[in-house]
Amino acid sequence: MEPLMATYNRLPVQFVRGAGARLWDADGREYLDALSGIAVCGLGHAHPAVAEAVCDQARTLVHTSNLYRIPLQEELGARLTALAGMDKVFFANSGAEANEAAIKIARRYGRERGIGVPTVVVMENSFHGRTMATLTATGNRRVQAGFEPLVQGFVRAPYDDLEALEAIAANEPSVVAVLVEPVQGEGGIRIPAPDYLAGVRTLCDEHGWLMMADEIQTGMCRSGRWFACQHAGVQPDVMTLAKALGNGFPVGACLARGEAAAVLGPGSHGSTFGGNPLASRAALAVLDTLERERLDRRAAGLGAHMLETFRQRLGGMDGVREVRGLGLLLGIELDRPCGELVDRALERGLLINVTADQVIRLLPPLILSDEEAGTIVDTVCELVTAFLGQGAAA
Repeated sequence: MEPLMATYNRLPVQFVRGAGARLWDADGREYLDALSGIAVCGLGHAHPAVAEAVCDQARTLVHTSNLYRIPLQEELGARLTALAGMDKVFFANSGAEANEAAIKIARRYGRERGIGVPTVVVMENSFHGRTMATLTATGNRRVQAGFEPLVQGFVRAPYDDLEALEAIAANEPSVVAVLVEPVQGEGGIRIPAPDYLAGVRTLCDEHGWLMMADEIQTGMCRSGRWFACQHAGVQPDVMTLAKALGNGFPVGACLARGEAAAVLGPGSHGSTFGGNPLASRAALAVLDTLERERLDRRAAGLGAHMLETFRQRLGGMDGVREVRGLGLLLGIELDRPCGELVDRALERGLLINVTADQVIRLLPPLILSDEEAGTIVDTVCELVTAFLGQGAAA
């Protein structure tokens, strides 16, 4: 009997080793990874600096709990807040936990202003996690189905629609915050209009709301900047990170500035494992590598080249609705469901993902070589061409 709960429809492959952008299965077959563990392994697999940091720290001190000061956590906090222009940080173990912290900050912020049911504006087609609060915040009914009653205190708006937010501001006096992804990842690599995030920032300032940016998939240089909000010149009040922060080691962070940074006090929130010495050491190694190798610039340049090549080869094809991307967040939207392409790519030795039913999502590691990028583009274009040709023939 299978011992694992059936929470995933797993693909029929077992990976046993990784190096850079490559993985090898139990039969010794090699694969090119264009998904990075869903935007986690930004430095690729088994990165030497991260591996050495984890091994060395594991031999020294793994865990003490947050009842005591953790110098490595303090160092990591100082580095992250400086990079993000924030004041304080709370460390957790995952993106969902980081978003839970953000939601709690918003609620406490509202309660301190006398609002009985503090309400957070969240977006359609968003994804923020699978805990009860974060799945309620997520704009995907399939994630929520069967887990009712959902958590109160959320109101939903269309993504990339400032007029909808203005209408909410006029009719919902209990709103205290907006939680938004700078680019919707699970929603299909949805990139908002250039003025959208700045408009959200303005509305938040006008109404005394917190602007909370979920940078869990977009942060840590993947978009071509350290944080995707920086493309719009926007500074949020709260920012959440995870995924690539530990390059595979579980670590999440909720950063805040100004009033939002002072909301949580002793006893109001916590985490047994969050920011322990091992997690902090791993994340510091990631930061060191991203800075040393200037991988924000690499992601920007390589992502722009891949995007342009995809647009040249697929943009005018019948059945391709749009090719879009920002840095190494790339999406190819078709006019029909295309989940079967994941299996077809696997047969070709390439790992991809399909999200929102008909968007091919590519999140390759930032250390990808030009040759590997070319292989990804060639293989995906061939798969899409064959798939759409088959569909037309049928």
